[in-house]
Amino acid sequence: MNISFRNKLLVKLFGAITISFLIASVALNSIIPIFFSDYYLSGELTPTMWNILTFFIFTFVISIFIISLILLTRKKLIYLNNITESVQEIANGNLGLEIELKGRDELTQLAKNINYMSKKLENTFEHERQLEFAKNELITNVSHDLRTPLTSIIGYADLLRNGQYDSKEKLQEYHETIFNKSQRLKHLMDELFEYTRLSSPDIKLNLSEVELVGIFEQIVGEYTPIFDKEQLCIQKTITVENIPVVVDIEKIVRVYENLFINAIKYSLKPSIVKMSFETKENKAVFTISNRVEQPPLADLSKLFERFFREDKARGDNRGTGLGLAICKRIVELHNGAIDVEYQEGWITFTVEYPLYS
Repeated sequence: MNISFRNKLLVKLFGAITISFLIASVALNSIIPIFFSDYYLSGELTPTMWNILTFFIFTFVISIFIISLILLTRKKLIYLNNITESVQEIANGNLGLEIELKGRDELTQLAKNINYMSKKLENTFEHERQLEFAKNELITNVSHDLRTPLTSIIGYADLLRNGQYDSKEKLQEYHETIFNKSQRLKHLMDELFEYTRLSSPDIKLNLSEVELVGIFEQIVGEYTPIFDKEQLCIQKTITVENIPVVVDIEKIVRVYENLFINAIKYSLKPSIVKMSFETKENKAVFTISNRVEQPPLADLSKLFERFFREDKARGDNRGTGLGLAICKRIVELHNGAIDVEYQEGWITFTVEYPLYS
């Protein structure tokens, strides 16, 4: 039968005290015959000498007890001192420090808890540092992207204010440019606001059970004229079965729209855009593939980073760099996954959602 003690350290301490007491008792029984022999009991031992010997004996026995107790608890005392020094190092900023685990008592559990706390503090600090870096990066990128159309708007507005145009056609061109740049500025601010809102830890989804194929067919129908205009032919492969999921419809629609817009912008023209919708292993799987002019970068995951664009010049016709980042965040909020791969001139995005059961 196994007996477990709730306080193992107390049991060990009690055992050490007991053993030390036994050692001291043995020492006492060994020393008494030496100092209190028949010779000393014959009457030659004065009261003063009696008191001195008694004090010496008890001092000796107590010293034996203390030394024995220290020797028996030495490892635990050293381990406790090690824990104390480690906590001091963690307090001084050495986050992530781990204490070596020894034994299976309360001190070991204390060391485990301190290690967990240390790792948690390190992760929290690292997360906050990444957030600070991301915030600074976001401010830098936003400043750049807002400045580009805003500079154009100010420039053309200044030309209009000073009457620097020589024809009605030129005036119309300036007005059209200002309008387009203003629309781009609004689009960027809308996407920035949406991404910031989606990144908030307090975001709440308006979930409802829907049939995903029907929503997808409706969006494809709305975008078909745009694909036709861009000389892109849609090739669909869609399952006939129902695909029930629990999602925020508005946000899921945004995922499809962003992927459609991405395909329209970066596809070779004229060409085909392939789309498929099916179920695999209790998941709803959507893919969209389009031909591209050249292979994308080696690390395709960077396409989902904020403000990342395939061209480094940040041309106005290449988008804000937030569309795919928004897609990734929405999909993750629905416990799904989004991936991208490139093969033989085709780039394919795959989106998966868990089926509702």
